[in-house]
Amino acid sequence: MEYYNKVIESVNIRFLRGFNYKVEKPVFIPDHKEFDNMLILLHHGTLKFGDEQELVNEGEVLFLPGEKKIPLTIGGGNKRAEVPMEHFIESKRKYLQSISFKDIRNSEEDCISVVSFESKVFDVVNFFNSLDIPAFIIRFNDRIAILIEDIMKEMEQSSVGKERILRALTETLVIEVLRHILKNRLFVEELSTNVTYFKDPRLIELFKYIKSNLGGDLSNKVLAKVANVSEDYVGQYFKMLTGINPQDYIEYQRMEAAVDLLRTTKKSIRDIGKEVGYKDTAYFCRRFKMMYGVPAGKMRRRESLINV
Repeated sequence: MEYYNKVIESVNIRFLRGFNYKVEKPVFIPDHKEFDNMLILLHHGTLKFGDEQELVNEGEVLFLPGEKKIPLTIGGGNKRAEVPMEHFIESKRKYLQSISFKDIRNSEEDCISVVSFESKVFDVVNFFNSLDIPAFIIRFNDRIAILIEDIMKEMEQSSVGKERILRALTETLVIEVLRHILKNRLFVEELSTNVTYFKDPRLIELFKYIKSNLGGDLSNKVLAKVANVSEDYVGQYFKMLTGINPQDYIEYQRMEAAVDLLRTTKKSIRDIGKEVGYKDTAYFCRRFKMMYGVPAGKMRRRESLINV
């Protein structure tokens, strides 16, 4: 257990957004995928996920890890629309209406609360994604449901210290999710297999170096010097501990940084590509679309709509 305490201490947790929704029109999204981790508390109605469309009961919480494509149904009834993720994001208000937490408590219609958060090891590696934990239902855990409700209540406050309280509540929420996983011995194989890289300081140095030098030379020759291993061995070493080769990991980090710049700046696609290590804008755009399924420009528009 002490080992997991060290792991938790290394994870940087950040609250991103929270919403209460009333379902205007039931919808099935076969390719639902968000970049960030999501917790969905079902207050009333129908919520299903996965290929088997497993049913979430009222009062339960659905955990959706970031970057994973998961079929998702929101709302019940026979007149359910089936739409791709891209259309769902662009037409979100057609299916979900933002309401206050107070209105949720008084409503008997299909309602959910959604909290999105970031969790990165050493502020570099996506924690739950790296553990390869799938989507799952958090059952018989009132503590997590109450924390989500507390976040929703705080979101509607305008008092001093709101951001700090949201940060503290989100950190507690994520720790409670991990406690739930460990207590119920969920995903034992994934945890035992994928948490091993936390033990190797050379790999952590590589993670940090890559993040700090995304726009520079990240060839295996350079990585070998950082890790103090041979150039012939560095690729094997990295893959042995992480399950992917270093150049694939680097591209993932570059694209993730590009998405963050699209979200938070008005920089041109050309400048963003250069900043994350792509001198050829056309190549950057091709790789971006291949990874995310949409052009970078359209991704920027999607991010502007995601908070609607």
